[in-house]
Amino acid sequence: MAYVPAPGYQPVYNPPLPYVTPVAGGLQPGMSVYVQGTVPHHTKRFRVNFACGQQKGADVALHFNPRFDSGDKVVLNSFQGSWAREEHKPMPFHKGQHFEVVFIITPQGYQITVNRAPYCEFQHRIPPERVQVVDVDGDVQLQSINIIGGNMMGGSGMSYPQPGMRSMQPNMPLPPTSLPMMAGPASYHPQVPYVGNIPGGLVSKKTVVVKGLVPQGAKSFHINFKMGYSKDIALHINPRLNENTVVRNSFLQGRWGPEERELPFNPFQHGQYFDISIRCGNQRFKVFVNGQPLFNYNHRVHNFQQIDMLEINGDVALSYVQF
Repeated sequence: MAYVPAPGYQPVYNPPLPYVTPVAGGLQPGMSVYVQGTVPHHTKRFRVNFACGQQKGADVALHFNPRFDSGDKVVLNSFQGSWAREEHKPMPFHKGQHFEVVFIITPQGYQITVNRAPYCEFQHRIPPERVQVVDVDGDVQLQSINIIGGNMMGGSGMSYPQPGMRSMQPNMPLPPTSLPMMAGPASYHPQVPYVGNIPGGLVSKKTVVVKGLVPQGAKSFHINFKMGYSKDIALHINPRLNENTVVRNSFLQGRWGPEERELPFNPFQHGQYFDISIRCGNQRFKVFVNGQPLFNYNHRVHNFQQIDMLEINGDVALSYVQF
């Protein structure tokens, strides 16, 4: 069961460094870039560059550069033939700990959050649509990098770019996908409990993405796909940290059905970020975590469009939700 990301959502998991991912069509306001990873104990510095090409010496619209070997600070800058004026910010990262950085592109610049807290803004010095790649390198263990939103269309108008293609040429045609575009509004760092309405309900091949963090000391949380008119739960996903399992079930006509617990592995661990993609197939839900297939769940409710509500609650900190 291969992981195929929904159009408008381009995740890459555990890539080697240096890592370069293309941005088809350039960045646009409303798009975001998520970088998740771990800072090793030996780290000196690492960087995230929003560059205008893959070639050496290309302009850099944003250079984000945490430095532990130079006063524990983050340097932000741009490059157009030569480096411009540096901006210095306090160090928000800690050695030996997981982190998440989100770059949200606005008409004015980059809004940057670190570990779900507002961090700083960097005003555009180079138009964001000139950005062709995001590259990461240095003393960091990269867990995932996700480009979210935007056109995501290849040059043929029918193709969608796949992440991780280092040698990709701009507008190179790529295999098309039959998945529907993610049309629902993106929620950045929503509060828990979270309740969202799925416009038009679920349809075949619809994908719902949930990104978040399992806090230290968490016991359990749940993700429910509900039918708003009845409050029945078509799919209940319940990671239980205190039992080291993920329970799946349905609550229909006032009662719970048989639980499903079998897993190839348990990806939910204290202090770690996760990325869940839940795809509604014709016969079953297909659930992936961090790009790896975790389980299938055969439909117990077959009228998908009645499933029109997403509910998330429990011991979890949410980074991003979209459907």
